[in-house]
Amino acid sequence: MIKKVDHIGIAVRSIDEALPFYTEMLKLEFLGLEKVDSQGVKVAFIKAGETKLELLEPTSEESPIAKFIEKRGEGLHHVALGVDSIQERINDMKEQGIRMLQDEPKVGAGGAHVAFMHPKSTGGILYEFCEKKGLK
Repeated sequence: MIKKVDHIGIAVRSIDEALPFYTEMLKLEFLGLEKVDSQGVKVAFIKAGETKLELLEPTSEESPIAKFIEKRGEGLHHVALGVDSIQERINDMKEQGIRMLQDEPKVGAGGAHVAFMHPKSTGGILYEFCEKKGLK
């Protein structure tokens, strides 16, 4: 049901300041930038083998990423699991007593359909289901 780790989200205060570590020091490939207004975030995509890293910079103080950084500081934000049928996975998790942050998928970065599991149901880790039908 879970195909792979699709990406790892990393909260940063500034993509401009964080990006050189990934591209110059680690020699990873920068794939592009996208602003996701619905999430209040700017995203830098970085290729790390078969998994992507997403640097997440808040675009406003009300952004969930801004609140995360304020509370916990910069660092690992979430792990995204690639799935084929996101609504089935959401329903399955709810049936098993896992608290979801969304009952239906939302459109996220890159046009993917996404839904998050509440960290209180997953041992403190924010997991995201990510469906990319017809997307790269």
